[in-house]
Formats: sequence, structure tokens, C-alpha cells
Amino acid sequence: MVSLLAVVGILVAAFVGFNIGGSSTGVAFGPAVGSRLVRKATAAGLFSVFALAGAWTIGRNVIATMSDGIVPAAQFSPAAGVGVLFFTGFSLLISNIYGVPASTSMTAVGAIVGLGLATGSLNEALMFTIVSAWIVAPLVGFAIGAVIGRYVYPQLDARLSFTRLQRQLIQVDRSGRLPRLHLNPNASSRDLVASFLVLGIACYMGFSAGASNAANAVAPLVGNGTVDTSQGVLLAVAAISLGGFTIARRTLATVGEGITDLPILAALIVSTVGATIITVLSYLGIPASLAVSTTCCIIGLGWGRASRAVTLAELATPSVEPEPGPGLSTGALAAPSVADDDTGGTTVGDIASGETEEPATPPKETPTVPPIGEEDIEELTAEDLFDPAATSRIVFLWVATPALSVVGSYVLFAFLL
Repeated sequence: MVSLLAVVGILVAAFVGFNIGGSSTGVAFGPAVGSRLVRKATAAGLFSVFALAGAWTIGRNVIATMSDGIVPAAQFSPAAGVGVLFFTGFSLLISNIYGVPASTSMTAVGAIVGLGLATGSLNEALMFTIVSAWIVAPLVGFAIGAVIGRYVYPQLDARLSFTRLQRQLIQVDRSGRLPRLHLNPNASSRDLVASFLVLGIACYMGFSAGASNAANAVAPLVGNGTVDTSQGVLLAVAAISLGGFTIARRTLATVGEGITDLPILAALIVSTVGATIITVLSYLGIPASLAVSTTCCIIGLGWGRASRAVTLAELATPSVEPEPGPGLSTGALAAPSVADDDTGGTTVGDIASGETEEPATPPKETPTVPPIGEEDIEELTAEDLFDPAATSRIVFLWVATPALSVVGSYVLFAFLL
């Protein structure tokens, strides 16, 4: 007979998965929905399929780490499982209140660490590896973003043009007896490639999200034997999918406004880098944050783009009285490359708000990119991407939320349970 605590644990796990699906679906498929490539329901369905694929394959490694690696599985009593899941859900509440993409993985691990410290069963060697990965992964994301922004992004931006289709890419012809599908006749070959690239990377992010996040919802239940790994994966993905089809609709509708100045090309780059980092860590069984790695890549990409105004020699030898420089921003990513009348690449916000149109004719010549050190700093920077105050608040909560989870969990298991 299933105990009451086991039922409560399943319900809390479903709640955690529901919130994960609500936030992750919008992050992964926001650009695809905003560009009218797919509808919200289709996005939720695709996210569910690829999240299941990620959770069912390499996501099992993360579940194993969190259910029987950080602390022995025997420590996950029904009450302990509920306690750990409670703190994971609490972290989601805090992130929603403050509008900060707090790491569910880091907070879930923090709750398990509190249990391990209270019971003296913490695997310190494994935790050292996990914490090291938490430090290295964002730095890798920043470094890759900086290199791409400084040396690769301008070339890609000069050669690729992402535009907004006025109608869905895949049309339904209902003039006949049976509806028929056909491609938007106004879509050029470049639009087709770009559109399917956006969709492919969105599916890749769904795979990565499933691989890393399924464990956050069900690892304690797997540890105490309430469900096995396969059942846990199905439970987590079912809850994630429910969130994707319900509360994610709002996230999908507003994600364009939240990253209005982030060009589609930049969104594709940071999504690919962030998802790859997390997929590799998930394969190694290390729970990590997609939001943290992706955000650091965005900052690195903006910094790298803005740094093109000076050479490496000038960066290494600053002037005695440096002039105050403008802050990093997505304006550095979408800045005009050549002429004053070049308005830069289409942004996710343009797509979501319908401010761009399909060009009548594609550009015939590829713009040239000024050499490093010869670009105008005023054209490379603005005020949107890297707001120091906002970034400080985000970093503080990235550290504070898992820390609170550790302390709260320790107090709960050391003195109350």
C-alpha cells in the first residue's frame, strides 16, 4: 500500500516538474514561436518529445548522481524526499517572485547537500567535482561567447539575415476536400534554412532541458524507491509537458519582450553553446544550470562584440586616464556593420512584436566587416544586455538561493526530522 508521504512526494515532484516545464518551454521555443515557425501547442508538443528523449537517455546519469551519489539512497526516507522536493519547489517560487532564472539544479543539489551534512553522509569528493563544474561551466560559456563575439559573430552577422515571415512557414490549404500542407510561397531558401535552424536548436534545447531537469523533480523519489528510474522519467516529463501546454503559453507569448534586443543570430549561438555545455555535463552525470551557462554566454558574446573597438594590444595596455566606456548590451550584437542606414539584424523582440517585414529582395552584396580596432565604439554598445545592477542581483540570487536551500535543508533534517 502506498503511504501518504509517498503520495505527497509524487504530488510535490509533479509540482516541481510542472514549473520546470512552464519556464523551460518558453526559453527553448520562444524564438521559434515568435518567428511564426510553429504555434504554441506545437512548441509544447515538440518540447515534450525532446525533453523525454533527453531525460530517458543521458538524463538517467543525472538521476543516478542525485538519487544515490551525493548521499546514499538509504538517506532518502519518504519524509526526506518530500523535504528535498519542497526546497526545490521553493527555489522556483523565489525565482518567479524576483524574475530571476534561478538554477533549479543547483538548489535541488543544495537541498540534498543539507541532508548529507545533517546525516554525515555527504559524498564530499563528488560534491567537489559538481561545484567545480558549476564554476567552470559559466566561465566556459563566457569564454566561448567572447571569442565568437569578437572574431566570428561579425562575419556571421554580415552574411546571415533573419527576417520575419508575415504568415506561418507551413501553410494549410483548406480549399480542397482534404487540407493540404505547403510551404509559405514568400519564404526564400535563406528563410527556410534559418527557420529550420531555429526549430532544430529549440528541439536541442528541449533535449538538454529534459536531460538536466528531470532529476530535479524525481531524484528523491527514485532514491527512496517510491518509483524506479524509468517511472521517475515518465513522471517528470509528464509534469514538465503539462507545464509546457499550460503556463508556458504565457512565457512563450512574452519571451520576445523579455529579450527584445537580442538578435536571432545571437539567440541561436547562446542557445547552442548553453545546451551543449549542459548536455555534456548531463552525460557525465553532473547536474548544472542551463540558465546560468546561457546567461554567461550572452554576456561574453556582448563583451566580445564590444571589444572589437580595440586591439588586443590596446586591451592589454590601458591608458593612464581611461575614458569612461559605455556598458555592454545587445546593441553591441545588433550594431550596424557598415553603413549608417544598416539597421542591424532582426531581434527576437522585433519578431514577437511584428516590427519587421519580409524584404522585397534579398541583399545582393555581403557587407564588409571593419577590422578589429577600427569599429566605432558608439555603434558597438548600448545599455540593454549588461546592466551592472541587474547582473549583480542575478548573480547574488544564483549564489543565495542554493545557499538558503543548504541551510534550510540542514536545519530541517538536523533538528526537526
